[in-house]
Amino acid sequence: MTAEDIVNLALRRSLFFPASEIYSNSPSGFWDFGPIGTKMRFKVLDFWRKNLVESLGFLEIHGAQILSEDVFRASGHLSNFADPIVKCKKCQTVFRADQLIQEHIGSTVAESLSTPELDSLIQKHQVPCKKCKSKEFENVRKFNMMMGIDVGATGQQKGYLRPETAQNIFVDFARVFKTSRKNLPLGIAQVGASFRNEIAPRNTLLRERELGQMEIEVFFNPKKINEVSDFGLVQDYKLNLLLQGKKEVSSISCKESVEKNIVSGKLIAFYLAKVQQVYSGYGFPSDKIRFRELDKDERAFYAKETWDFEVKTSHGWIELIANNYRTDYDLGRHAEGSKQDLSVTEDGEKFIPHVFEISAGIDRTLYCLLDTTFIREKRGQGERVILNLPVQVAPYLCAVFPLMTKDGLQEKGKEIFQNLLGYHLDVLLDEKDAIGRRYARIEEIGVPFAVTVDYDTLQDQTVTLRYSKTTEQKRVKIADLPELLWKLSIGKTTFETI
Repeated sequence: MTAEDIVNLALRRSLFFPASEIYSNSPSGFWDFGPIGTKMRFKVLDFWRKNLVESLGFLEIHGAQILSEDVFRASGHLSNFADPIVKCKKCQTVFRADQLIQEHIGSTVAESLSTPELDSLIQKHQVPCKKCKSKEFENVRKFNMMMGIDVGATGQQKGYLRPETAQNIFVDFARVFKTSRKNLPLGIAQVGASFRNEIAPRNTLLRERELGQMEIEVFFNPKKINEVSDFGLVQDYKLNLLLQGKKEVSSISCKESVEKNIVSGKLIAFYLAKVQQVYSGYGFPSDKIRFRELDKDERAFYAKETWDFEVKTSHGWIELIANNYRTDYDLGRHAEGSKQDLSVTEDGEKFIPHVFEISAGIDRTLYCLLDTTFIREKRGQGERVILNLPVQVAPYLCAVFPLMTKDGLQEKGKEIFQNLLGYHLDVLLDEKDAIGRRYARIEEIGVPFAVTVDYDTLQDQTVTLRYSKTTEQKRVKIADLPELLWKLSIGKTTFETI
C-alpha cells in the first residue's frame, strides 16, 4: 500500500478531494469531503466525543473562527507562530529551511534553531535547491503563518483566522467556569477549523492550510496535580512512551511514570492513558502507537512538557495529537492583555489555573485510519480493496441490497431499509449494478455488513447477512435483523457466533 493508493481511493469514492478543483489556480492545502468522507469524519468526531469528552464530564463550546488581533498579541502568536523559510536565489522557490536541511542530511533539525544557525547549516552541508539544484540561497527568515483579515468596511479593525481552536477556550474560560458551576479540574472541549498559512502543504490531509481540530483544555490547580480521584482506574495501565534520547518505545505504567517523574504528575498520566485508550478504540494496533517526549527545543513556546501522540503509517510516524502542559501561560497572558481577572479561588487561595492540552487532528486521524486499515487482497484473477475499519468509525453499519429491481424485491428491500432506519441504525440502500459490484463498493469504503434481499426472502422472510472482511454469509430472519445489527455494532456479539 502506498500514499497513492489512499489518494486514488479518496478520489474514486469522493472521500476527499482538492477544494475548488475545477479551477486550475486553486490554492493548495484546502480539501473538501464528499458524502462518504463526511460520514467517516463525523464518526471519528462522534467516537472522540463519547469516549473522551462526554465520558469524562467535559464541557464543549463552539467558538468563532475569527478573533481580534489583541487575542493573538496576548497569546504570543503574532511574535512566535512562525516557520523558518529560505528562498533560492536562482529559481526563487521558497522552502521550509529546517525541512530542506533535514531532507538533505537525513537527520532531524530543530525548527527552533535561530536563523543564523540554519544559515550556517545550509552552508556547512552545501544544501542544494530541490527544484533547480542551485546552492545559492537568501538568508533564512521567519514567516508568520497567521492568516489575517480586515473586519468591517473601514479596514481599520484587524482580525485573524485562528491558527488553533485553543484560544477560544482560554478567552471563554472565565464565563464558562462561572456559569457551569463546576469545580477544577475542568475540561473544556471544542471542535472546528483552524487556519495556518503553510509554506508547502503536502501529503493531502496530513499538512493542510485549513485543518480540522478536536481540542480539549483541562484547567486545574497546580498544587493538586497529584490529586486525581480516578487515578486508580489507570495506575496499572501501560503507556507506550518514547523517552528523550531513546530509540525504542518503553511500556511504562501510569503509576511508574509518576513515581519516576517521567511526567509532571498523576493528572498528566491519567489523561495520556485516556488518549491512548481512545485511539486503541479507533482500531490502531498497539505496536503502531506511541507518545514521543519532546525536548525543550522541539516544544511549542508555551509548553513546559509535551508528549506527541504518534501513529506509524506508510509515511512513517505521524503526529496526531499534541499533549501539552501549558502551565498558566495562556490565562496569564490573556489576563494581562485584556486587563480582566481570570484567576479562581480554591481553598481560600487565589491563583491562575494551569492547563493540560489534548489537541488532536480530525483529518489526520481520518487519514491515518485509512492508511492503517487499507488492505489489497488477491481474488481469483483480480484483487479486491478493503477498508478494515472498526465498526464504530465505518461510514455505515450495513448496506441493504435488493438482488433485483423487479418481482417485488426492490419494494421488500426498501421496506427492510426503512425498518432499520426506524431503529436508528446507520444503513445504506443500494439498488444499482450487479450484486458483486455492490459488494466491492462497500468493501472499499469500510462498510462491515451487507443484507441481500433475494427470492427466498419473499418466501421465508429471511435475508443473507454478509461480512465484508471475510465474505462469509449467513441466513438470518428479517425480524432478528435490528437487534442483531445493534449487537454487532457495540461488540455484544460477533459474526462468527451468529
